[in-house]
Amino acid sequence: MKPWLTSIEHIRGVAMLGVVAIHTGSQYLLNPTPNIHLVALFEIVSRFSVPIFFFVSAFGLFYRMDLNAPFSYGKFLRRRFKAVLVPYLLWSTLYLVHDNWYHGWQLFPDFDYAAEIYFFGLAKYHLYFLVILIWFYLLMPLWIFLVKRMTPARLILLLAAQVAFDWWSSYSVALIQFVGALPQDSWLCMALKWRLNWLVLHYVFVFVLGGVLAVHSQKFFAWCAAHKKIVGATFFVALTTLLGYYYFLIYVRHFSAEAAVNTAHQLSPLGIFYTLAASIFLFTLFQFGKLPAPLKHFLSVLGKNSYFVYLAHPFAITYLALGLGKAGLIMTAPNALIFYVVTVALTLSVKLLFQRFAQASRR
Repeated sequence: MKPWLTSIEHIRGVAMLGVVAIHTGSQYLLNPTPNIHLVALFEIVSRFSVPIFFFVSAFGLFYRMDLNAPFSYGKFLRRRFKAVLVPYLLWSTLYLVHDNWYHGWQLFPDFDYAAEIYFFGLAKYHLYFLVILIWFYLLMPLWIFLVKRMTPARLILLLAAQVAFDWWSSYSVALIQFVGALPQDSWLCMALKWRLNWLVLHYVFVFVLGGVLAVHSQKFFAWCAAHKKIVGATFFVALTTLLGYYYFLIYVRHFSAEAAVNTAHQLSPLGIFYTLAASIFLFTLFQFGKLPAPLKHFLSVLGKNSYFVYLAHPFAITYLALGLGKAGLIMTAPNALIFYVVTVALTLSVKLLFQRFAQASRR
């Protein structure tokens, strides 16, 4: 039995902080004159957060899997659906009912609209991640087939295909025009319109790479330990390049901050490069870096509770934004930073208090 890797737990914690940063950035972009450097921190530096979850999910799945043993697909789905599908349905319903009540709309939509909401993860802006993860689980036999047969050359080809597909999906004018010409109530139109919410093809490479590196974890860790400087330098170059693209869009192409963020995202070629560099860098840092004990403890707490914070933080964002509005405050840069810290602290505190209450009730 392979030992549990705390590095995976730590990466989940950092990725969760990045997800909250992205959603805080969305609130900050409501300011008509945002500080573009703070936007870069919220929306560009954190861009690895969503795809790295797929990377560590695949790594965790394949790390302890014996690829030579029979794969029990039914048992696998039962375990994973209990951890993902059930929470997805419960939290989707909770957000759907809450938001309709909050805005004074019909408490629950009609069947056709509800089907669209649940199928594409539209109940709240962050729940699409679980939809994609469910599709990854459903296609697990395919990923096992690919990981077993993956070679360095095939990985390079898969990466090239990933970059090409994500470019087409993100920037193709012809695709946008095609979707616009379809009947808006057709399932084909909805499937293409919400393709980022369910189509696993956007993240296949990072998932398969996580699986391949997990299968060859000893070689992977040995390489990381021996090439720390290269890993760190590659991460720095990737981050600097993505930030450079963001500033190029603003200062040279005269994009708004929001348009620049929506262009220099994780599915852009530079965004994919940044995700890969960040994944290897964080693994190396948390597996072999000498971190202070308090920081390790903090990262462990974040990692263990990252799922709840991810699921619940939009509630905190909604009511903190409501509080700011009632207080007559606007989302300035200092207020945005405080908003971010309070969002994380509030949702994390709720989870820790709930755990403590549950433990006390069992005594």
